[in-house]
Amino acid sequence: MLSCRATRHASLHTSRAAASLTRRPIAPSPKVAQLRPLSTTRSNAAPIDGQQTRRDAIRRTPQTLPNKQFFTALQQVQTRQLSGRPLPRTTSRFINFAYRTAAWFGSSIVFLGVGVVAFFLYDASTYSSHAIDADIAVSALALNPRRGGPKNLPILEVAIDDDDTDEKRAQKGKPRLVILGGGWGSVALLKELNPDNYHVTVVSPTNYFLFTPMLPSATVGTLGLKSLVEPIRNIMHRVGGHFVRARAEDVEFSERLVEVSQFDLNGVEQRFYIPYDKLVIAVGSVTNPHGVKGLENCNFLKDINDAREIRNKIIRNLELACLPTTSDDERKRLLSFVVSGGGPTGVEFAAELYDLLNEDLTVHFPRLLRNEISVHLIQSRGHILNTYDEALSKYAEERFARDQVDVLTNSRVSEVRPDSIIFTQENPNGTTVTKELPMGFCLWSTGVSQTDFCQRLSAKLGDAQTNRHALETDTHLRLNGTPLGDVYAIGDCSTVQNNVADHIVSFLRNLAWKHGQDPESLELHFADWRNVAEQVKRRFPQAVGHLKRLDKLFAEYDKDQSGTLDFGELRELLKQIDNKLTSLPATAQRAHQQGLYLAHKFNKLGRAAAGLKANEIVEGDLDAAVYKAFEYKHLGSLAYIGNSAVFDLGQPGWNFAGGLWAVYAWRSVYFAQSVSIRTRILMAMDWAKRAMFGRDLMSY
Repeated sequence: MLSCRATRHASLHTSRAAASLTRRPIAPSPKVAQLRPLSTTRSNAAPIDGQQTRRDAIRRTPQTLPNKQFFTALQQVQTRQLSGRPLPRTTSRFINFAYRTAAWFGSSIVFLGVGVVAFFLYDASTYSSHAIDADIAVSALALNPRRGGPKNLPILEVAIDDDDTDEKRAQKGKPRLVILGGGWGSVALLKELNPDNYHVTVVSPTNYFLFTPMLPSATVGTLGLKSLVEPIRNIMHRVGGHFVRARAEDVEFSERLVEVSQFDLNGVEQRFYIPYDKLVIAVGSVTNPHGVKGLENCNFLKDINDAREIRNKIIRNLELACLPTTSDDERKRLLSFVVSGGGPTGVEFAAELYDLLNEDLTVHFPRLLRNEISVHLIQSRGHILNTYDEALSKYAEERFARDQVDVLTNSRVSEVRPDSIIFTQENPNGTTVTKELPMGFCLWSTGVSQTDFCQRLSAKLGDAQTNRHALETDTHLRLNGTPLGDVYAIGDCSTVQNNVADHIVSFLRNLAWKHGQDPESLELHFADWRNVAEQVKRRFPQAVGHLKRLDKLFAEYDKDQSGTLDFGELRELLKQIDNKLTSLPATAQRAHQQGLYLAHKFNKLGRAAAGLKANEIVEGDLDAAVYKAFEYKHLGSLAYIGNSAVFDLGQPGWNFAGGLWAVYAWRSVYFAQSVSIRTRILMAMDWAKRAMFGRDLMSY
């Protein structure tokens, strides 16, 4: 109580003393010098036995010092009066810095020690020595499936893990969703799908998801192979689904059965059926051969095994070039690396290969190899990265020219031999010349084509499938030629059909006949044309950009200035829009967006299922009734070009290219797109390992 009162009175008189300073100066007093010599020990401290004594002492305090010094002295007096402890002495900045540094290091060591102990405690908790001796319920139908279907094969109606958990038991009786493939589209669908609505089964010949954009980095040891893969079963855990490691062979659309195959330990092929209510085809694509002979002498870059083979072949060629028995010509051939295809994959591989040769080769291999190595990039178009902005393409070409990467544009490969590649190149004057280039390695990266499975489906669906390179879908991603709402196709294996003119013309014909009119005599006023345009936008979202100025389009195609569009004028207008629409790119970005789209639509269909069933609505265009059509949004394209990167963001003025800062931005984008924390940690560790120890130059 005494201490609180003393502080309160001290504050009051302090404010009075400060106010007096502003009114008149006070003559110096010799008593100020007595403030510091005062004894501060408890044994010599003068007792204060009343509030009046303290108040008088404060009033008698000299006040001729400047404000800052005065308040400091006053605070020291009050401190001495209220406590007998000695005041701390002022130390040097160096000692303070040393104290803080020692405290920081000590805290860091303690923090790391606690982290290490916590890690070992967690690691110890992950081991289990308790054996499961309880009986496991397995359906007899799962162990001995019934046979059926056109080929009388076993039918996987019940999986052996259907009764493993409460979540899986709850999925019994729900609509069967079967997903073929484990790529970008499938993973996006699995990550957003509501697990309460469907009984999910994924069929894929590989049991992992592959992060394809970083495959070129894995071919030269910048990233480890394990950093690019994630077990598909880990991804499926949230939906409680089932995984079947097999290859899709065929689909019986009428009986809703997928035929799959797998080889047993004896090498005998086993085939069986998987039933479905909804089927999603996301099997990807294969590299387009373009009718070139000798592609068995090339390497491809589509999966993790391709990356491993390329890496081993590069290291093998380097090791063979070091042997004393290797001639000069043979050494130059072994060290001649050719990339056929100037798209993102080919360009990034050439850039990664150059980085390996420039940064690691001279450290671990004879320097002679660096002088005799050559990298050639063959492109059929006038520029590499021809789908990017022209300025970015030129930047990449200039960068490669500086790095001594030989870019051969307007060139087409005609044959690949075991030790050379034959191609024709068009000169600026229009003439062509045939050239032969010795090579020890060739990467074939020239577009995509249909898998055998997709070709069989396309042939089975007949006239509904007219594209030779991919399965055609409508704007709701439903496979053309199949019952509505049963089969969908996403990713590289599919393309959205652009048939605006055919769809609208067919719609108008039916509308005219319904009203008893001849379609050829149909005339549309501007209000009618606006209604047609709105229907086109809903059905074909990719056409929205070409229907912004409806009045201008109406005036342009109203040839006779009659104020109406007749049937022929409307058909011509829609055909022009058709010609302007381009097919969607075969990229991971597109597949990811399509997977998200299907997940959101399936979730909405699942929520609406009870209402539709109650109203006996089981047929018709249910997809269009509950959800909008798919609209692809291009978010940009990236490419690594050797210690630099280019960004094509699809908007004027937003494109850019740069050096290492752009490389870090490129890494950050793909680091964020990685599908799990595990793969992010592994990628970060690989980048750090490359910086400290260099790339991994082992072959295995």
